[in-house]
Amino acid sequence: MIEQLSKISNTKRSILIIALIVIIAITFETLQQLYYIKRFQVAEGVTFFEVLKTQSYRWIVWVLLSLILIWHIRSQSPKNKSTLGIFKLTGLIVVLVLTNILIISLSQMFMSGDAFSFSDLFAEYLPFFTYQKAPIYTLGYIAISMILYLYFENEKLQIEVQELSELKLTNAKLYEQLSAEVDEKSTVLNIKIGNKRKIIPVDHICWIEADDYCVKVHTTASKTYTMRSSLKALEEKLNANFLRVHRKAIVNMSLAKELNLANTPNVILQNDTKVPVSKSNLRTVKDFFS
Repeated sequence: MIEQLSKISNTKRSILIIALIVIIAITFETLQQLYYIKRFQVAEGVTFFEVLKTQSYRWIVWVLLSLILIWHIRSQSPKNKSTLGIFKLTGLIVVLVLTNILIISLSQMFMSGDAFSFSDLFAEYLPFFTYQKAPIYTLGYIAISMILYLYFENEKLQIEVQELSELKLTNAKLYEQLSAEVDEKSTVLNIKIGNKRKIIPVDHICWIEADDYCVKVHTTASKTYTMRSSLKALEEKLNANFLRVHRKAIVNMSLAKELNLANTPNVILQNDTKVPVSKSNLRTVKDFFS
């Protein structure tokens, strides 16, 4: 039974629960009236369905007026958590219950064939139906209010979850696009010099030379900065223009103007600096120039 309910949509489930509550309320009241009739011997031979028939129009009025309650909760659902919203809902339920009692009192007066009289209405019919109907009508409206409140809150949460899912998907696509377009390699080197730090754009670096546990960064401004790092670590950070030409040297190939294939191969930079090329890296350097 629970598994079957879980497969039903929220709207159908809410309608089913409300319908079940109405059926239970009508059945309970009909049995209550039948008990009073038999207990106090008001009439003989009265059946359940006969009592139900006489009660039906009253519940039709109750159901029709409940549409006002449904409309109110739907229009005010975002504000239902406020104290003012609760007071408004309580006031509406009281008005609907009193309206129900007034309508069925007038209907019963005319159906009984009695002439209309304010004294009879206020002295007999209204007190009787208030005592008989007000509790069950009020509980029914409260139950519907709670179910509808939970339904509309759940509906609002589902919309928010859907919006978040769409936003997550959009962000994921944007990230993929940016990842494809943006080079994640470093564009600057942050070098510590004494108590200060020097920011050097990688485009201003001619080549980098290994020096024990440090490296020397040679720039286009003919300045050299010492940085505590390894060539391997820097090679992973720098863009594709920086090529490992020797176990002790990385060259900015965008600033290389010539490859000298003499006995000791070397790359000649635009400032005429010669950086040796190892035999193991010679093929890579040739391919780059090609």
